[in-house]
Amino acid sequence: MYVPAHFEETKIEMLHDLIVAHPLATLVTMTSNGINANHIPLHLVQEAGQYGTLQGHVARANPVWSDLVNNVEALVIFQGPSSYITPSWYPTKQEHGKVVPTWNYVTVHAYGALRVIDDPVWVKTQLESLTVQQEALFDKPWAVSDAPVEFTDKMIGAIVGIEILITKLIGKWKVSQNQPTLNQAGVVQGLDSLCRSEATELAAIVEKASQNAR
Repeated sequence: MYVPAHFEETKIEMLHDLIVAHPLATLVTMTSNGINANHIPLHLVQEAGQYGTLQGHVARANPVWSDLVNNVEALVIFQGPSSYITPSWYPTKQEHGKVVPTWNYVTVHAYGALRVIDDPVWVKTQLESLTVQQEALFDKPWAVSDAPVEFTDKMIGAIVGIEILITKLIGKWKVSQNQPTLNQAGVVQGLDSLCRSEATELAAIVEKASQNAR
C-alpha cells in the first residue's frame, strides 16, 4: 500500500482500536488458482505476539483454508470510516479557488501466515470470544451457551478455524493532514453536517489529527 509519510499511522494502539471497531476484514490469500479474497469478521487477540493475532472461522466448504500456497503471507485489510470530501468545505475555495475534491479514509493492513485450526474445541472458544466482543453492544447479550449443545456442535462441525499471527501492521490515516488548519476545520464541520454515523466518526478522526499536528 502506498503511504505518504504525512498519512502514515504507526501507533499500534490506534491500529488495534480500528481493527476492534471494524472487525469485518478482507482476507486476501494466494491459492493455486491465483489471488482469493474473502470477507470475514476477525477477533483480535492483542497480547498474542508483537503486533497481535487475528482469529476467525470460515465455512468448511470455503476453499480459503484448503487451497493455500505455502510460505506466502496473507494480507488482511480492515477498512475504517471514509467519505467523499467536497472542496466546497474548504474556506480557501473562496480565497483563490485552487481546491479539488478528495476522499478521506482510514485503513489498516495486517500481514502474516494463515494457520488452519480444524479443532472443534478451539473453534468453539474462538466463537465465544468473537460473540462476547460483538454482543457487548446489546442490553441482553446472546451467548453461545444459549443455544442447544447439539445444535452448536453441528454448526461448529461445518466451519474451520483460522489464525494469523501478525508480522507487519501498516496504518494509513488519510484525513486532511495536507490541508491548512482552516480547511481541516471546514472538513470536520462538513462531515458533521451530513448527520451520518460514519461521517461523524471520520470527523472526530480528522479533528484529532488536526489537533495532534499543532
